[in-house]
Amino acid sequence: MRIDFNCDLGEGCGDDAAILPWITSANVACGGHAGDDDSMRATVAACLEHGVAVGAHPSFPDRAGFGRRALVMTPAAIADFVAGQIEALAAVCRREGARLVHVKPHGALYNLAAQDRAVADSIARAVAAHDAGLRLVGLAGSRLLAAGRAAGLAVAGEAFAERRYEAGGSLTPRALPGASIEVLEDAIEQVRMLVREGAVVARTGERVAVRADTLCLHGDRPDAAAFARTLRRALDGCGVRVAAPGAEA
Repeated sequence: MRIDFNCDLGEGCGDDAAILPWITSANVACGGHAGDDDSMRATVAACLEHGVAVGAHPSFPDRAGFGRRALVMTPAAIADFVAGQIEALAAVCRREGARLVHVKPHGALYNLAAQDRAVADSIARAVAAHDAGLRLVGLAGSRLLAAGRAAGLAVAGEAFAERRYEAGGSLTPRALPGASIEVLEDAIEQVRMLVREGAVVARTGERVAVRADTLCLHGDRPDAAAFARTLRRALDGCGVRVAAPGAEA
């Protein structure tokens, strides 16, 4: 089996340098919830140093809430704001000699696009208009992936190492107790089940099928570097080839 291991970086709140050696793709904050030209440039340069694929991580314009509040915006306005964030990072990539590979929405925008087809379509159109060769990353089985396929994009279904799931396959809302998996051994067990059985156990005990092309770790948690190192070793121990989509076999 083969899987990508991605992390959200350039958000100004994590130890990116300690995380990068263990991942294969980075979702770089590009101005919505965090990030500016300097942070994007530094993150892209670090990704190049470690051979990590670079992706854009656009969000709602919500720095105060770290992009985790669902703002009231029309799909057209969302598309415009997402397009601007993608271009901001793409411009940095051009200057640094890097290639922009994928786009993964952040936070509340990611969760909304997983459920709302109009929002999902607006994001997919913005990505395709910028570069139809970009890969769109979204929650496995979600409307965002369906919208990406409809827009002619390659897509990657995503699962999470340290987030709990609901019985319907959505992520447990952060406002609920236990939404994040805090114990490393529990996260490792969820990852092993994902790669071996294509499933997770929901917060309420149900078995939920999850077909994942990429595995996410949130880089803003204080122990993200330790999680990244241990999860990568667990994946290697399962006999899984860890590589970014499109990387040579």
